[in-house]
Amino acid sequence: MKFVFIYCLLFAACSPPRPSHFTEVWAQPNGKVKVLSTTAMIDDIVGRIGKERIDHISLINGEIDPHSYELVKGDDEKFSMAQAIFYNGLGLEHGASLRYQLENHANAIDLGRQMPANLLVCVGGQVDPHVWMDIALWSQIIRPIVIELSKIDPEGKEYYEKNGQVMREAMLAAHKRIYSELQSVPQEKRYLVTSHDAFNYFTRAYLATPDGEWRERVNAPEGLAPEGQLSTADIQQTINYLLRYQVKVVFPESNVSRDSLKKVINACAKKGLNVAISQDDLYADAMGNIDSYLNMVEHDAHVLIEAWK
Repeated sequence: MKFVFIYCLLFAACSPPRPSHFTEVWAQPNGKVKVLSTTAMIDDIVGRIGKERIDHISLINGEIDPHSYELVKGDDEKFSMAQAIFYNGLGLEHGASLRYQLENHANAIDLGRQMPANLLVCVGGQVDPHVWMDIALWSQIIRPIVIELSKIDPEGKEYYEKNGQVMREAMLAAHKRIYSELQSVPQEKRYLVTSHDAFNYFTRAYLATPDGEWRERVNAPEGLAPEGQLSTADIQQTINYLLRYQVKVVFPESNVSRDSLKKVINACAKKGLNVAISQDDLYADAMGNIDSYLNMVEHDAHVLIEAWK
């Protein structure tokens, strides 16, 4: 644990600086490439590839849900100024006004389309957009980002390629380390229940058994988008899951209401199974105040490990 904590500090120390009033700074004409990303998980990678040759911002920040985000005052200006726009795709950004902008903007790059189709998870006939929860899979966005930045700024091509390679190596190293740490938890404890269905890729990458079995190791009362309607059947299937696998702790997410989890554990208590809600949130759709994408995934892994001890 000490090694990982030191790693996180070093990674944070290397984070691209964020000036105050960053949006205003980003909008200033200074010769740098102006890059807009929809989520912080994309923006962090973009910043580490482009560094001082670009100005970059995230459209959706803090604990805001990217699934239902609608454009607000000032967003149109960001879209009009951006020389490159990177978005997750795969149905993540499905707010009508945002989706329209992304699908009709000449500079918008759908990163989800870069993912191998055979590695995408489908839930109920719908593609799961939470691909960033598998670090190795998410590293595949590096190449299209490097290519697009190099098109806009040909003189920086070697610079972007070098930074991209450094970032890829850091991501793959973190992926292997997190896998090793989570695999050290006994199989009978690696059953993950969260607020909404955002941890399929994480479970497949880090919690699966050696033979690759993973789908039965993750469950959530709410679907792929937490703003969906929660039914009695959704609550009941999670209750049944907890009882079947004798799961003793469930994990809230930083930007999702705990109400559904509270209903689940209250029902379990009536059936004789005492289930606790973790005191520590997991991060999935939002990074909150965590300073980097990799530190976000590291955080989630360590919360699980501590709870499953």
